[in-house]
Formats: sequence, structure tokens, C-alpha cells
Amino acid sequence: METKGGFYITQIKQLQDRIFERLLLENGIEISGGQGRILYILWKTDNLTISEISEKASLAKNTVSIVINGMVNKGIVERNVNHKNRRQTIISLTAYAKSLQAKYEAVSRQMNELFYDGFSEKEQRQFEQYLARILETLTEKMHMRK
Repeated sequence: METKGGFYITQIKQLQDRIFERLLLENGIEISGGQGRILYILWKTDNLTISEISEKASLAKNTVSIVINGMVNKGIVERNVNHKNRRQTIISLTAYAKSLQAKYEAVSRQMNELFYDGFSEKEQRQFEQYLARILETLTEKMHMRK
């Protein structure tokens, strides 16, 4: 049996990214999808290292570093030396980034409404359970290779 799940996930991700970035711009939020992912993580837990952000975002450290550089230049986050371990850099939200959170969450809700249009609550829960299983399997495989 030919399966197309991975192909569909890739297409959905590409379309979702484009639509989400357009909604952000329409709402006056000038950040990229990658920056939004990192912001979302920092809104949940501020003051993280690049390694911690990398792990939570499932992105390579060098990718996170590049995105963080752009965010520092835009005044979204700042780098600070960890006073407990001077070799570590802590990434922290600026007041500007904190001011974006409510607008960003409103756009996220709008995107979720689009995403699940036509789904019952039961179908939505079931779908998310399947996605969580796929994510868990892939995460386990990734950690086995390290």
C-alpha cells in the first residue's frame, strides 16, 4: 500500500507557514515563522540557552543561532552572560517581544481555526493524538542516533 502521509505533512507545513506569515504581517507583526517558533518557546520559559531552545524547537543549534542573531538585530531578544556559568549565553525576551505575545496568540488562534475548519472536536483530538504518536516515534529515532 502506497502511503502519502509524509508528503501531505510536508505540503501542509509549507502552506501553513506561508499563510501564517501573511496573517502575522496583516496584524503588524514582522517576524518570520522561525522567529515565531523561538518566541513561542521563550514566552513559555524565558531566559534559555541556545541548546535549550534548539532542543525545544527541534532545530539545529546553528540554525537557532542564525535566527537569534536576526532577532537580536530587530530588538526582539537579547543575549546575556549566564552569571552561574560565564561560558553560557542566555537568550531573553525584550519588552518589545513581550508586547507581541497577545497579538501573536490571536493570530495563532486564527490559524488553528483555519487548520481545523470542518473537523469535529473528536476528529481534532484524534488527529492530534496521531500526530503526537508520529512525533514521539521520530523523536525516539532521532535520539537513538546520537
